[in-house]
Amino acid sequence: MTSQIALIVIVTAIAAAALAIVIVKFLDRLRRKDAETEARDIVDRAERDAANRRKEAELEIKEQAIQHKAEMERELSKMRDQLRERERALDKRQETIEQQTEHLRKQERIVEGTQRRLSEKLEDSTRRNEELSRLMDLQRQTLHELSGMNREEATARLLAMLDKELQQEAGALVLRHRRRVEETCQGQARDMMLTALQRYAAAHTAESTTSTIDIPSDEMKGRIIGREGRNIRAFEKETGVDVIIDDTPGVVIVSGFDPVRREIARQALNKLIADGRIHPSRIEELVGETRNEIEQLIQAQGTEAAQEVEIAGLHPRLLYLLGRLHFRTSYSQNVLRHSIEVAFLTGMLAEMIGLNGPLGRRCGLLHDIGKAADHDMEGGHPKIGADLLKRHGEPPEVVHAALGHHDEIVTEYPYTMLVATADACSASRPGARRETLERYIKRMEELESIASEFPGVDQAFAIQAGRELRVIANAKETDDATAAKISRDIAQAFEERLTYPGEIKVTVVRESRFVEMAR
Repeated sequence: MTSQIALIVIVTAIAAAALAIVIVKFLDRLRRKDAETEARDIVDRAERDAANRRKEAELEIKEQAIQHKAEMERELSKMRDQLRERERALDKRQETIEQQTEHLRKQERIVEGTQRRLSEKLEDSTRRNEELSRLMDLQRQTLHELSGMNREEATARLLAMLDKELQQEAGALVLRHRRRVEETCQGQARDMMLTALQRYAAAHTAESTTSTIDIPSDEMKGRIIGREGRNIRAFEKETGVDVIIDDTPGVVIVSGFDPVRREIARQALNKLIADGRIHPSRIEELVGETRNEIEQLIQAQGTEAAQEVEIAGLHPRLLYLLGRLHFRTSYSQNVLRHSIEVAFLTGMLAEMIGLNGPLGRRCGLLHDIGKAADHDMEGGHPKIGADLLKRHGEPPEVVHAALGHHDEIVTEYPYTMLVATADACSASRPGARRETLERYIKRMEELESIASEFPGVDQAFAIQAGRELRVIANAKETDDATAAKISRDIAQAFEERLTYPGEIKVTVVRESRFVEMAR
């Protein structure tokens, strides 16, 4: 019985050991399967991450390519704009050359006519002198033949002849003095105007408002037009201008007769393009916002102009109209800057002849005020300006200056003539109208470079808008006689190598410098 129990215990132990071994192997197999599953999961996640990163890299490369393409399109659009600007500049230069050629032809015809008239007058004068000599010889012969007359008759006849000759000499003397007085008056008036122009040396550039708007891509044209044209119709209705969208790449044109409306439309369209949200309600909002900004800018420009010329007491409506002139050009000259220059020149001329300088500046500043309202009222700008100034309580001198600064009426106040003179000076100043700033600077450089070519010249300066050249000669290399020869040679070089209106005064100054240091 004991052996059976022992045998059962041994068998049970063996079975338990075998069962334990089986269980351990089974658990080890389960652990291996879990590890393989986890490894497969890790590999799958790594593959998914790699695919996602590859997609992100591809998207980033595509975005960079799109940005590069956009930059290239912007550069190409900029180059097109530069080419168009150069074409316009060349057209303007060609037009200026043609106008100057026509002007030279007219001047040549005038000179030929003047020479012909002078020749005829010289021939007539020679003929009259010969006839006078013949008559005097005849009278002398007659006196010899009549020597038998008594003393009283001969004296009376001689006195009559002397009286006639004295009357002719007196008339010639009066004419000579009259010409001298006219020349003196003209010289003084010219000196006064030149002095005023030198005192107010304003810089000029050829300004012109533009209605061309650059767009980032041609796709923006479709967004500006909108579905069935609703966006462009809303924009044109709000701004009062025409929007021209054609096949020109990268450009939208804004057209309108009112420069203020055109500027509002230009700024509003730029804001819409930058914002990207283009629909009727957004258009109405941005146009209203831009209109308020432009109105404030106009009022500020008018106030600054009045403060610059030191004019106080102007009606707010007149200040607003002055500000509108900032957006108006005449022959490419900004009308507000032109009015400010005319104001200063008129004030200076008035002070030189003993009149009221501030009143002269007031007349000059407001003389073109009618150009700010000539689109809204009938008539020319002188009449419109005079009516506006009279309505807002300006003095009669100011009203008359605005009405008559183009010599269309009889001048009643001296300020009107001064304003007309200053207006002509401002319009004809080199660089103000028609002549580009580059051409004006080039002419100044040519004057100085030609003078610098001569030996003994240290420096050369073009002054008075190119009407005078001041040359500094080296005192060691030149004397008085040499300086005079240099002045004459430079003037001859200008006549041979340059084409210019009027005269150029060449002034040569010999300069000696002596420097000592006090220690």
